Amino acid sequence: MSVARMLTGDRPTGRLHLGHYVGSIANRVRLHQRYESFFIIADLHMLTTRNTREDIGRVAGNAREMVTDILAAGVDPARATFYLQSAIPEVGDLNTLFQNLVTVPRLERVPSLKDMARDAGKEEMPYGLLGYPVLQAADILCVKGQVVPVGKDNAAHVEVTREIARRFNHLYGEVFPVPETIAAETPTLVGTDGRAKMSKSLGNAIALSADSATVRRAVMGMYTDPNRIRADVPGTVEGNPVFAYHDIFNPDRAQVDDLKERYRAGRVGDVEVKEKLAVALDRFLDPIRERRARIEAEPGLVDQLIFEGTERTRHEVRQTLVEVRRAMGLTSAYTQVRRRAERHRKATATPA
Repeated sequence: MSVARMLTGDRPTGRLHLGHYVGSIANRVRLHQRYESFFIIADLHMLTTRNTREDIGRVAGNAREMVTDILAAGVDPARATFYLQSAIPEVGDLNTLFQNLVTVPRLERVPSLKDMARDAGKEEMPYGLLGYPVLQAADILCVKGQVVPVGKDNAAHVEVTREIARRFNHLYGEVFPVPETIAAETPTLVGTDGRAKMSKSLGNAIALSADSATVRRAVMGMYTDPNRIRADVPGTVEGNPVFAYHDIFNPDRAQVDDLKERYRAGRVGDVEVKEKLAVALDRFLDPIRERRARIEAEPGLVDQLIFEGTERTRHEVRQTLVEVRRAMGLTSAYTQVRRRAERHRKATATPA
């Protein structure tokens, strides 16, 4: 491969939000021009925590929304391959082979898995969730991904991928690249409630597709300094979600510095700070909204991108699986059986 490959993506559980943007999408927009880029719609990963028929029935719609959000954020469709994970059964074959290259204790040390189980209301760890990093390794290595943009939660998962790639290459010969991670500049974004990272399921998120009125309502309801009961009381900027958002999304540094100075001195109210944040977020989201409107004005475009990307990716994965089976010697076993069976059939055939 002359150009290095990047693999990234999301579970199709709904629209993407500002937390997704700072944690991964900003990196993708920046990097996809440099790498041959595959974007996975990870619906099999979704099944580890959401697997009712209703959840599965929403996959197609959520996939469209997710891809639309990514394109609206600035990813060029001509330089990105979007594909639906469940439409490529060969990934499951690779996952099965990789399961034998990692131990249960190693997977139990991945810190985010217990958090995922807890957030999904699971009292016990499902087998599929424990194997989440192994399936993720299959996703990355099936297209021979060399770089993976990651948020804070997925860094440990990709380390399992790196270990599996090294283990496979040691046992069977060089087939896979050992992928490198590219961390986001802002690993996580606190939610509007100030108590947890931004998450759709917690109701503390601002969607990339949110209109101006929705953004303003969310911002005006944001958590600030709980000890500040009046505007003339000096407030704390550090750890204050409103100022964390200003730092990320407000490019007017002079305005932000002025607000911080007055906030610390008790010379500005929360309302003014929030109103200026709402304006800054609108300015940030306006280009995304405009691109989204152009995409939505062409019905079927996103479906076509997903379909064509899935077909292309399946072709790539089939080639990878042939290499894997050949390197492991799995093809020779059946070839031997087939050849002996053919010789037996010919030897015992009744002459015409």
